[in-house]
Amino acid sequence: MKTDELIDLLARGPVAADPRAAGRTWGMAAALGAVCATVLVLLALGLRPDLAQAAHAPMFWGKAGFVAALALLALPLGRRLGRPGARAGLLAWAPALPVLALWALAFAALGSAAPQERAALVLGTTWAVCPVAIVVLSLPGFVLAMRAMARMAPTRLRAAGAVAGLLSGAIGATAYSLHCPEMAAPFLAVWYVGGVLAVAALGALLGPRVLRW
Repeated sequence: MKTDELIDLLARGPVAADPRAAGRTWGMAAALGAVCATVLVLLALGLRPDLAQAAHAPMFWGKAGFVAALALLALPLGRRLGRPGARAGLLAWAPALPVLALWALAFAALGSAAPQERAALVLGTTWAVCPVAIVVLSLPGFVLAMRAMARMAPTRLRAAGAVAGLLSGAIGATAYSLHCPEMAAPFLAVWYVGGVLAVAALGALLGPRVLRW
């Protein structure tokens, strides 16, 4: 840059930053993470073969709605924590609401089932694969969410990293629901929640290192 150009730039004074730019970056990271997770499901796992029939079951939509709700609630929480010095406030408790609702449904299902049926309701047939698949499908979105969070300059780094992990984990679980045959509430309450929380824990672990500025 030439001296005259520098003088002209300084003479213009400070340029106001767009306060909505950080939120758009955060939302774009979520959208791109959802695209990546869905593409991975289609290429690596495939849609469940009975998807058309399963779509008539209320619990199919309940499963997808649960993890989608987690992602939607993580969006405003992440925007809040991305502001320097901001506290989460009551928003911090919002993601707990769908989890508590699912756990209540799971306990009701276990309570009404015969004792010999309860293990099958919790384990299903894919318990060993489900949380691992959710974590793997969440990784592209996790990288995008952490980069977006770093651009928002948070100061509560561990909490901000946890929310980035929560967002990407919930997105990965939503994409995985298109492949997963499980629809029992006890299964979802253990393995879906566990997979999402694993990504949130990864974000909390890496937040102080990755988000420092």
